[in-house]
Order: sequence, then structure tokens, then C-alpha cells
Amino acid sequence: MSPPGAVLPEAVLFDMDGTLVDTEVLWWETADEVAAGLGHRLTDADAPQVVGRAVADTAAHLVTVSGGGCAETVAAELAGSFFRRVEAGVPLRPGARRLLAELEGARVPFALVSASPRAVVDSVVAGSLAGVGFAFTLSADDTVRTKPHPDPYRAAAERLGVGPGACVAVEDSPDGSASAQAAGCAVLVVPSLLPVEPADGRYFADSLEEVDLGVLSGCAPGRGPHR
Repeated sequence: MSPPGAVLPEAVLFDMDGTLVDTEVLWWETADEVAAGLGHRLTDADAPQVVGRAVADTAAHLVTVSGGGCAETVAAELAGSFFRRVEAGVPLRPGARRLLAELEGARVPFALVSASPRAVVDSVVAGSLAGVGFAFTLSADDTVRTKPHPDPYRAAAERLGVGPGACVAVEDSPDGSASAQAAGCAVLVVPSLLPVEPADGRYFADSLEEVDLGVLSGCAPGRGPHR
């Protein structure tokens, strides 16, 4: 619950993969499988170019490090393989369903802002996130540039009719956090596979189980990093 007198954000913008649903491991497995087909095995050194990145970015990285393949063909293989894994079902992150229900009950609008392709977003929203009252969903296909650029979060705030500075973005990755922060949002970071560096305007929680309306109320721009 939010404490008396707390001011809730005008909107909350959620990342999907690794934040609301536990798909980052599936994405890593997908990238590792495709990389192996190109003669490359993923290591921790590849993680910044794989975790939280758009399909096209990961495909370009795999082509570069392997020295073979066509970026468009690799991207299509990544997208298809990841979609098949997601279609088999993905678990929600702990605390996600409860937090989304609290926002809905408090009439705080919230949207999904993902760097995944539209087909993957629609699959998750129809499956693991079925029945959740998102105002809308944005995928990597809905803006010219996706994360880590600010475009997706700017577009989401504009579509909701609020300023980015009135929004709290909930993210798990460095690129997603950078995207939201560059757009002007306060960022609540709940890390999954990769650590996210502290910075002004970034707040941290170890799990969505720690996050409630009061925590979101405290994520105001300019208050510095907190844990």
C-alpha cells in the first residue's frame, strides 16, 4: 500500500523480459544455440550484447564475433527460435501479478514497453500475462529505434498523455534502464541476469516482491540511487 499523502506516479511503464516474465534465460539459450551454429560459444563477455538487447542487435553481434552468417538470416533464426520457446509458456517473475493488480486497483495506468518482437509480446500477453489491464503494449516493431535508445519510453509516455518525468519505468537490464532514463523517466531497477550500475534517478529492489505502491511513490526523479 502507499503511505498516506504519497503521490503515485501518473503512469508505470514495465519492461517485459526479465522484469515481468522469466524469459531472459530462454533468450540466452536461444542466442547460444544460434551462436553455436555459427561456430561461436557464448561467454560472459557476450552478455552485454545479448541480455536486454533487441533481436537485430544480438544478430549483428553474433555475426561479428563468429565472422560468418548474414545478420538478417541470423535475426530471423533468433526470433523464430525464441518465439517457439515462449509459446511453450514462461513463468511470471515473483511479485509481478500482485503488483500489477495493485496498480489496477489504484487506477494507475500502466503499459508494457518491450524490446522483443511483436509476435513474442503478443504471445506472452495472451499467455502468462493474460487478463492484465495494460493500457497498451509497445514492441521493438513499434518505434524506429528500440532500447537502449529512448524512443520506446518517450512513445509510451506520449501515448498515455503524460510527461516522461511523471512516469516510473520498471526495468531489469542496463540497456533498458538507459533507455528509460534517457527518455526522462525515473527507473526502478529489479536486476535479473546483468547488474545495473547505480545513478541519479535509479532506484533498486532485489525483487518485485519488495515493490508496492509506496515504493513506486518514492521513485521521484532527482532523488538519487536508493536501495
